[in-house]
Amino acid sequence: MSRIISGIAGGVPLAAVPGSATRPTTDRVKEALFSRLDALGMVARTRVLDLYAGSGALGVEAASRGASTVELVESEAKAAHVCERNARTVNDAVSRRAVTVRRSKVSSFLERIPPGPHWDLVLMDPPYPLGEEQLAAVLGAVADRLAPDALVVVERSARSPEPTWPERLVHYGDRKYGETRLWFAEPAGTRA
Repeated sequence: MSRIISGIAGGVPLAAVPGSATRPTTDRVKEALFSRLDALGMVARTRVLDLYAGSGALGVEAASRGASTVELVESEAKAAHVCERNARTVNDAVSRRAVTVRRSKVSSFLERIPPGPHWDLVLMDPPYPLGEEQLAAVLGAVADRLAPDALVVVERSARSPEPTWPERLVHYGDRKYGETRLWFAEPAGTRA
């Protein structure tokens, strides 16, 4: 069973999406990711977007650790319902409506958002079968909607190739945890 690791709602169990259609991020990977994000100052008081949210575990972890706002985007009905349940749990724990759920395909959601500095942190855990061209298109749309010092994290199979980054995003690191690899990118020109 997945749980919130740290923050105000630390230790609270999370609902899981039934079936095998989603691939939840393991607590080990989630803990390593958020340790790094906390060290970079990329969670507290940030605007977070969690794309392909699944159960919403990454986004609600960010809310528990002090993110200002978190948007969970999930298109599959069962998963979106679980996102709503986990969002309510964390919103109750933090005593505010920090997390909102958007039931939408990722590309449709991003098309509705005008370009501009909307998010400080974008967490992407796309389904492994998502093609590299589709992922590149989403990364291009995300790049136009980031704050100047934002961070993008893409979770993929350790066997997947490096994402094709749009020129507005610069890859600056990755970490492998068993069968999972996390890729990190930031807007071009961030490190002058």
